[in-house]
Amino acid sequence: MTVTGPGDDARRARGLDVVLSTATVVLVGVAVSADLGDGVGPGPVAYGFAVGLGGLMLARRRFPVGVLVTTAAGLLLYYRLGQPPIGLAVPMVAALFSAAEQGRTRWASAVAAALVVVSTSVRAVQGDDPGLLLGYELPSTAALMTASIACGAAVRARREWHAERRRREVTARWEREREATERVERERLRIARDLHDLLAHTTAVIALHADVAREALPEDPDAADRSLATVRAACSSITRELRATLGVLREPADSGGPPPESLGERLAALVDEARIVGVEVCFDEGDGLDALPAVTATTVFHVVQEALTNVLRHSSASHVTLTGVAGPEQVTIRVSDDGGAAACQGTGGWGIIGMRERVELTGGRLSAAPGPRGFVVEATLPFPSGGGEP
Repeated sequence: MTVTGPGDDARRARGLDVVLSTATVVLVGVAVSADLGDGVGPGPVAYGFAVGLGGLMLARRRFPVGVLVTTAAGLLLYYRLGQPPIGLAVPMVAALFSAAEQGRTRWASAVAAALVVVSTSVRAVQGDDPGLLLGYELPSTAALMTASIACGAAVRARREWHAERRRREVTARWEREREATERVERERLRIARDLHDLLAHTTAVIALHADVAREALPEDPDAADRSLATVRAACSSITRELRATLGVLREPADSGGPPPESLGERLAALVDEARIVGVEVCFDEGDGLDALPAVTATTVFHVVQEALTNVLRHSSASHVTLTGVAGPEQVTIRVSDDGGAAACQGTGGWGIIGMRERVELTGGRLSAAPGPRGFVVEATLPFPSGGGEP
């Protein structure tokens, strides 16, 4: 599956705007050249109007309502100047489509209805043939305008559907990764418990038989020898267990795969994935993040991943700010969004609880609460001075 980045989407959008602008100039220019009226013929004003309509399409994404209203007002002025008739629908198609595509469907419908009512009323007063006006031109104009608005709304709905699908795919993958990491951590915790029990039991046995051997050595050398044999067997057993346990714990690092990515690269990958699903992320990476100890770096990564997951799942935010500051003895990571203070991420779930437990296990602290514009997650984790990986 080919993944397109924000730059590809921007270039595609600009290309579409240029195509729509050119099509508008050509269609309106053809209508002007047809010269179906009895007034002044095609001239610089009429063709200038066609070029102006096309130029407006280049600003349709930033100012959809402004482009729509300007097009409608320009069309009224065009007819006021007695230029060759070009209809209502053809000059308005692109503007209506653009407004609906940008989520301004009500504006598009209202402007289209107003133009149709004004045009039909004026032409009826001027004495145009009612049969032609009401039986042919009015239905065809209304149908073309309605189709333009419907196409724009459909394109917007499809784009939102694709963005939501990509968002869910990324969220689901992050959750699978989190679950896999939690399973590994639970397994390592189990190993740690087993190792603790084994060491406690074996050292107790060694200490006990060492005392027996020490006391029995002068009077009962056979008993001392048996105790020392037991100590030796216990030492051999614990050596085998330690070797096996260390092998399990070191296996991922010694598997011959590529070296692990730095924390900055892992965070950048999360940022890119969030941008792909439509959330603009501003990543301010401070110096020193790549020099963090492994435990601290892993905790930072999972806090950021969980915070971005909550933004995708529980918030309507369109912009997220991610900052990381590594000091001499602690690192602070902050994730804030503009989803509104009411969007309490992870309400009733385990996401924030899991983040807090991870951070507190390292001796740090975490705050997760509504902020000025949305939700803010901030974690501060300590680490030993100069504590990079050896």
